[in-house]
Amino acid sequence: MAKVLCVLYDDPVDGYPKTYARDDLPRIDHYPGGQTTPTPRGIDFTPGQLLGSVSGELGLRTFLESRGHSLVVTSDKDRDGSVFDRELVDADVVISQPFWPAYLTAERIARAENLKLAITAGIGSDHVDLDAAIAKGVTVAEVTYCNSISVAEHVVMTTLSLVRNYLPSHQWVLDGGWNIADCVARSYDLEGMQVGTVAAGRIGLAVLRRLAPFDVGLHYTDRHRLPESVEQELGLTWHAGAAEMVPHCDVVTINAPLHPETEGLFGDELLATMKRGAYLINTARAKIADRDAIDRALRSGQLAGYAGDVWYPQPAPADHPWRTMPHHGMTPHISGSSLSAQARYAAGTREILESWFAGTPLRDEYLIVDKGALAGVGAHSYSVKNT
Repeated sequence: MAKVLCVLYDDPVDGYPKTYARDDLPRIDHYPGGQTTPTPRGIDFTPGQLLGSVSGELGLRTFLESRGHSLVVTSDKDRDGSVFDRELVDADVVISQPFWPAYLTAERIARAENLKLAITAGIGSDHVDLDAAIAKGVTVAEVTYCNSISVAEHVVMTTLSLVRNYLPSHQWVLDGGWNIADCVARSYDLEGMQVGTVAAGRIGLAVLRRLAPFDVGLHYTDRHRLPESVEQELGLTWHAGAAEMVPHCDVVTINAPLHPETEGLFGDELLATMKRGAYLINTARAKIADRDAIDRALRSGQLAGYAGDVWYPQPAPADHPWRTMPHHGMTPHISGSSLSAQARYAAGTREILESWFAGTPLRDEYLIVDKGALAGVGAHSYSVKNT
């Protein structure tokens, strides 16, 4: 029997919800392109409930314990002597979310003698040392596509919020004011602007499709160029790299995985080549942008705004400069953890576990590392030199 260690974020400050704002979720059975949504043999939760917090347990306890496995759920992951570190020693499976990542470093993987499977309940497994997982033969899997559209919607929302100066304007209402001039002094139309994405995979392409009706110019860079039919359909301009693209853009959105080729990409040098007053949206990974360079660019006016929901580390400390820099629209890491997305990534996590316990192959689109090598979607997103 297996020990499953699940690291989830804390419950709401007012306690686990007893009721919800909506009674149901729209039924979605496939993603753009035809990939089906998760297809576990069963679920023990109600879609639309809060599954990603500690009390939600991703809806896994009944499933696991009824089959003789044990489940340990904690939010305590970073401090010395954390529950995560204590329980990891003999865990067979670790489940974590990008929003509250359990950092599986090489040192932790070395101490986890029984570890065989690391699951990301969501998308993005950069909190796992993939080289160490490859060396030890640990399978790494994630629920690919489960929240890609959720993140794309967040990108569109934050883009409009920055360009239209929504958040400061809303604050005037909360403060009892009617300060129209203050609200509109930094407000513009998105129409006619040039918008570019760094990477045009599932999320990046979904962003481009959702922004096309705003009558903007659309640009992208990706090492996998999109089909010509897609470029023509959306009127896309392809660029060989971020350095070639960003000088043309009023808005840049980052939708790339984090690896050595992207880490620190948006530093002082690249930011200086962007249009003065451009906006930068980052829902990918915080370390793709240089923390202090972003702060400087906002204070100097080189950037008109920065938004997103990814930080390093996560959770971000109270003194993180992105909390207090001007003209930002940052949130905690929530873009891919809507209640809609949670239903899909909880179901996908169960599907992965069902397959793994049965000894049947995991879907290729879920695999990052398997049998000591990059596999499935991991082989597409990474290469040996940039894990």
